[in-house]
Amino acid sequence: MENGIVKSGSFTCGGGVAIRSRMTTLILFVALIVLSVGCATSEEWQDWRGHTTHFASGQHGTFSLRNNKDGSNPRVGRTDLEAARIERWWRTVITVSPEQIFESR
Repeated sequence: MENGIVKSGSFTCGGGVAIRSRMTTLILFVALIVLSVGCATSEEWQDWRGHTTHFASGQHGTFSLRNNKDGSNPRVGRTDLEAARIERWWRTVITVSPEQIFESR
């Protein structure tokens, strides 16, 4: 006993600072999980469970960042088409006409 406060391991009875800190950490952790889970649709979760990485390759990641999620304004190069075929990219298929394919450098 110290100054009227009983200490037991890492818990503090009286002041409650250690308990409050642990509760705050737990609440923040649970909130983070809830927010993370709520950001994906069931289709996206199923798709992500089928792969060990978010993107098939660095080029796949660059392509995805360059094009918006729904593919309404696609920027597709010939090297993207070849890489997608070889690496078997997944997720939303972006369809373009031959005139929309640009020559990659």
